[in-house]
Amino acid sequence: MARDGDVMVEACEGWRSHALVLALGAFAVGTDAFVIAGILPSVGATLRVSTAAAGQLVTVFSLAYAIAAPILGALTAGWSRRSALVIALGLFCAGNAMTAAAPSFILALLSRIIAAAGAGLFTANASATAAILAGPQHRGRAISRVMMGLTSSLVLGAPLGTAIANVSDWRLTLWLVAALGLLAGAAIFAKLPEIRETDRPRLKARFPPLQNPNVRNDLLRAIVIFTGVYLPYTYISVVYQALIAADAQWLSLLLVIFGGSGTLGNLAAGALADRVGPVPVILGACISLAAVLLAVPSLAHSPAWALLAVALSGLFSFALTTPQQHLLLAHGKGAHLSLLTGLYQSCVYLAVSSRACWARS
Repeated sequence: MARDGDVMVEACEGWRSHALVLALGAFAVGTDAFVIAGILPSVGATLRVSTAAAGQLVTVFSLAYAIAAPILGALTAGWSRRSALVIALGLFCAGNAMTAAAPSFILALLSRIIAAAGAGLFTANASATAAILAGPQHRGRAISRVMMGLTSSLVLGAPLGTAIANVSDWRLTLWLVAALGLLAGAAIFAKLPEIRETDRPRLKARFPPLQNPNVRNDLLRAIVIFTGVYLPYTYISVVYQALIAADAQWLSLLLVIFGGSGTLGNLAAGALADRVGPVPVILGACISLAAVLLAVPSLAHSPAWALLAVALSGLFSFALTTPQQHLLLAHGKGAHLSLLTGLYQSCVYLAVSSRACWARS
């Protein structure tokens, strides 16, 4: 078994291909997270609950994910990274298969918890693994390539899954998500080098990063930032109501532009974070996004300006994902990395879950 340092030297040249394999798993996880919202009416009709009740599938998944990501990341910190990722996708596939076959709403809810546990374990390890394989000099670009899987799922995976459910059945969509996770797991097993921490601390010793005030500040900032990112995205149909009321096709176009520009923003921010450091990128993206959002009320009624506003919103919103992970991972090493990325993902999903409360207030 190669030591961690040896693996980094051997694998560093191939970090791009390894990151893309991990991005495939992130694409499957992201598609599952986003697609459910689009098929809730069909799920509710089949399982004989209201659409509002079916929405609990999204809430349960988000909360289970937020809880599972840091806990499972810490529990599996001493495992082989490849094994943890493959097992995570195995849980993810099993959960989605159970949802697809669920005869009742209660079993569907339970299956979403299993899928979320797998998704949380995967994301807790994926970014950390990419960062280890790439080394400090390419950390930002490696993380951005893994995150590209999540942003592209917003553009491609979720709309495609919703379209399949519309022409066939929502169960088929989840079977396909499970198949995608299976494909990603097979690719990771075949392509990813074996990495195992040479230093395996006791479970209690895996949590000291939480005592670091810099880590706590980074996590708190992530919650605040992503609440601000996802709140306007969630209510994009309200913000641009004047355009969408005239032509419903505008909503699909705006979502695609948001996701596409977000993918570009994520990749650019990863490269820039490696070059100038994550802090200037975070600061610049926050200021730019705030300026765009302040201008949206004046731009929302004009088609051309609305397209520009959405494109810039996506660009600067997703430019915040990689630099924050980059900065957070600088506070840990070895067995602490999967805990840190798990905590980060937990904060993102807590922000997603809290956006409705902010909207009602």
